[in-house]
Amino acid sequence: MAALANIHDAKTNLSKLIERALAGEDVTIARAGKPLVRLVPVQSEQERVDHSQWLGALKGQVWVAPDFDDADAEVAAMFETGLDKP
Repeated sequence: MAALANIHDAKTNLSKLIERALAGEDVTIARAGKPLVRLVPVQSEQERVDHSQWLGALKGQVWVAPDFDDADAEVAAMFETGLDKP
């Protein structure tokens, strides 16, 4: 269940809103009914994903053609002159 609290209610019930967020509930704080911020738990060091292990994960599995970066004359001409409009 999602919780939407205005700023005044959030000040008054901050401890309760924190407990709800820690329990996994989506808690949003709004001003004049417009959502401003979301209250979420901070991840512990153990929960954070180490993205460095992703680097090189597909090494040897992906192939890029040697002419991948070569310019295509037709495409280059479109950039230089623009497309003909009907």
